[in-house]
Amino acid sequence: MIPKDCKRLAEVDFPIAVVSKHAAREKSIRHGLPSTLHLWWARRPLAACRSMLLGLLLPDPCDAHCPEDFKTQARTLLLRSRGAIPAGDAALRSALLKFIGDIANWDMASDRVYLEVARGLVKSAYQGEVPLVVDPFAGGGAIPLESLRLGCDSFASDLNPVACLINKVMLEDIPRHGAELPDTLRSAGAAVRASAEKYLSQYYPLDADGARPICFLWSRTVRCEAPNCGAEIPLVRSFWLCKKPIRRRALRPIIRRPNNGHPRIDFEIFDPESEAAVRPGTVNNAKAVCLCCNAVLSSTRVRAQLSAQRGGAHVEFDANGIRTSGATLLAVVTLQNGQAGRQYRLATDADYRVVYLSQQELKRVTAKGDTDPVESLPSEPLNPIRPSPNARGLSAVTRYGMTTFADLFTSRQLLAMLTLCREVRGIDNAPVQRLMSFAVSKLADLSNSLCRWEPVAECPRQLFTRHAAAVTWDFAEGVPTSSSSGGLDVCLENVINGLASIGPITTAGTVTLADAANTGLPSESVDVWFTDPPYYDAIPYADLADFFFVWLKRSLPHDSLLRDPFDSTNCLTPKTQECVWNQGHKFNGRPKDGAFFEMAIGACFAESRRFLRGDGVAGVVFAHSTTEGWEAFLKGLIAGGWTITGSWPIATEMASRMRARNTAALATSVHLICRPRPDSAGVGDWADVLRELPTRVQDWMDRLQDEGVRGADLVFACIGPALEIFSRYAKVVDAEEREIPLGGDPTSREAHLRGYLAYVWEIVGRSALERVLGTAESRARNGTSGALEEDARLTALFLWTLQSTASDAADAAEDEEPEPDDDDEEVSSSSKPSKGFSLVFDVVRRFAQPLGIHLEEWEGRIIRTEKGVVRLIPVSDRSTQLFGEDGASLAADRIERAPTGSIQLTLFPTAAETAPPPVRGRRRRGASTVPDQALETQRGATTLDRVHAAMLLQSSGRANALRALLKDEVDRGPDFVRLANALSALYPTGSDEKRLVGAMLLAVPK
Repeated sequence: MIPKDCKRLAEVDFPIAVVSKHAAREKSIRHGLPSTLHLWWARRPLAACRSMLLGLLLPDPCDAHCPEDFKTQARTLLLRSRGAIPAGDAALRSALLKFIGDIANWDMASDRVYLEVARGLVKSAYQGEVPLVVDPFAGGGAIPLESLRLGCDSFASDLNPVACLINKVMLEDIPRHGAELPDTLRSAGAAVRASAEKYLSQYYPLDADGARPICFLWSRTVRCEAPNCGAEIPLVRSFWLCKKPIRRRALRPIIRRPNNGHPRIDFEIFDPESEAAVRPGTVNNAKAVCLCCNAVLSSTRVRAQLSAQRGGAHVEFDANGIRTSGATLLAVVTLQNGQAGRQYRLATDADYRVVYLSQQELKRVTAKGDTDPVESLPSEPLNPIRPSPNARGLSAVTRYGMTTFADLFTSRQLLAMLTLCREVRGIDNAPVQRLMSFAVSKLADLSNSLCRWEPVAECPRQLFTRHAAAVTWDFAEGVPTSSSSGGLDVCLENVINGLASIGPITTAGTVTLADAANTGLPSESVDVWFTDPPYYDAIPYADLADFFFVWLKRSLPHDSLLRDPFDSTNCLTPKTQECVWNQGHKFNGRPKDGAFFEMAIGACFAESRRFLRGDGVAGVVFAHSTTEGWEAFLKGLIAGGWTITGSWPIATEMASRMRARNTAALATSVHLICRPRPDSAGVGDWADVLRELPTRVQDWMDRLQDEGVRGADLVFACIGPALEIFSRYAKVVDAEEREIPLGGDPTSREAHLRGYLAYVWEIVGRSALERVLGTAESRARNGTSGALEEDARLTALFLWTLQSTASDAADAAEDEEPEPDDDDEEVSSSSKPSKGFSLVFDVVRRFAQPLGIHLEEWEGRIIRTEKGVVRLIPVSDRSTQLFGEDGASLAADRIERAPTGSIQLTLFPTAAETAPPPVRGRRRRGASTVPDQALETQRGATTLDRVHAAMLLQSSGRANALRALLKDEVDRGPDFVRLANALSALYPTGSDEKRLVGAMLLAVPK
């Protein structure tokens, strides 16, 4: 075994940039990964898990306690992958780190030589024994799967039954039966499809001309409530059917006004010549526009009408099977023999007739549900409460009358899903049955009334494109027995592709359904604990997993994993013990909040401390973009008895995803390396800890910037080395023996009240300012001489935090389809994406307070805060502030006429001095906005104001005025150019601000 005092490679060094590149690339691989077996949220890239695990498992050759046998065997093994290694322990360490980076490449994950070398290194490190790796938050199974790949014993547990079933298949079924599974599964899938198609074909018939329908495009409807109208309004987001470069189809509404009765809408299909030829949709921000009278139906009335229809996905028929209301069929997508591509036709009475027949058949089939629950509709309830401010889950749709899972599907979709579940239950091969249930479960994600039609790819888009469900006004209903997108065949083929990726793993792991706070593992029995715990309030896993759980338990009614081990009456996944902040559920009668998360995660970490060997090592992944989430997580970690010994940020997210656009969404996940804190750990002196902190943070920032880590990723990655200092002690006390807590009140001046992390944020902020504005800024506080004003420091910090790490990820995902926006949910217009750049308020506050920046002083001038988000006001929106109602053009005229030396008074006539004094917070606090007049008369123009004014002159094309202003600024001193250069480096690539400040700087006189 590795000696207790020997450091692991991941504690001393790690190839961050190389592993990040491979992890980001893996995110863009659509097929052939284990993730195609079944969806799980926030699954970690296998590349990062594989390399980090190897770093945790292998000792550092440069450590004095590293066994000589390992060094000798490691040199021999590495000969197979990279040739001879120069003499010396440092060279061997470098070779091992190079190998760790190389094996992150997905192409090497199945390479026989690389696998044999990796497994040989692990075996030699543990002197022939097989180390046990435990992940108690196994989720999608990336960590336990990679531990098996490296030749370890793997124990995976999770509280969620869906996660456990995924791990059961990946870690047990496939390693044991992998060779035989693809052919057997294809055969079983063909039988399931054939039987289902025979039964369902009458509800998806061929057209009279032999064309085969593959998708039906529906719209929910509401009634216009304007006087003398009453027309049915189809709720349509877009009338586009196909937007391929060489083929474009769209719907054109035609208004019919009969002599008696309400107006009605018919459609025709046409080939638009331009975007303008296709009329806008009928619904925006949950408000509906009547095509017949142009009246607007409020979001409240839209919601009320849809609630009365249980969401509006069902068609209402009279006793004769004639449609009367509800969902309306816009168009049918078909494939025609002899014709290339998809064809489009309008709906016919025959289309509605088979829908009516499917409703009648569904009633007959589910009548048996009283005696046989697996034949019943999925009437399990949806959680109507939004889990947290950061996660929507499935709650949004409940406002529109969808209160059960059955309401998310059309009647025909329900009939098809129940039929497929019944066919899966007839499979007598347990591993194949589970895999086939995955295919049906994946089909549910593509066969529900929340699936959009994608006019570019011409296929339905799955519900879970993000960690939430939103109402879709118009939706696509695929044909489940077809071979096209939205059919079972495609889902099954994805499952089979996932099998191949696990092929080289032939040793099975162990999977159990368990609470991470009570795993049942023996004390001091585990060599490595490596886990990716829940991220505070980011993802309501249990609520989301219920969507699949209701179908999986109908396919696998006797599977022992598909249950709540704590409550046999619960028909859904366990919620009470789930370690997340989710106000939609309760623990001991109280909503689960941040305090619950801190308590729960602390109990999980304490349990892991109990079962880890004294010479063991741990890795914990965390990626949350709020300081509250980090503080709760870190408090639990330290209270659980752990010391942090390393910290490595690895790029695991795509910068192109919706949340990353103009925000500080993290591109990296921070991997904390931990050791059990000895019971003999002493008491730390606060003065010593505080003295060491700045050097550690600054050195780490330098290292990470060299590795390409930027912005918010850099901020949170600095927590690791800061916590190395703090967590090595049982506690830290000041000179008066008062304990310094990890978190506290950041506004306090007393360390024992303020908390350690407040000092970490402060030092990170000062170090950032030093890098972007100069050394004086790192010491600037409350108007210190030589520093730029508060607004410049705030803007610089803001933009620095926004910088992105994931440039490689963005390149890899260049062709990724953008995630849908929230237009289909009832949201206020102010909550829609705005111009400018955004940060979570908590992050801005944590930086601003210790640096003497008073956010309320700048509200309405350079920032706007709403609903917990701070937005940096775009320069283009500041013209009136800076130039008055006359605007830039008349201001430029005044500048051009102004005598030399008086430009500042001409441009900013209310400025009392040519050099504005530093802001010291004289005005009252708490105002939501500050009038421009008050700002001008009390403060005058700041350096940032003058830079923005120059950028606006550049934008308006007033070259003479710009040159005059710039000459005046250069004569005044270096601050203007210093700030402009800093902003040029900080503004995001491609932004208008970066273009303007760059062009403006070219005009600065040399």
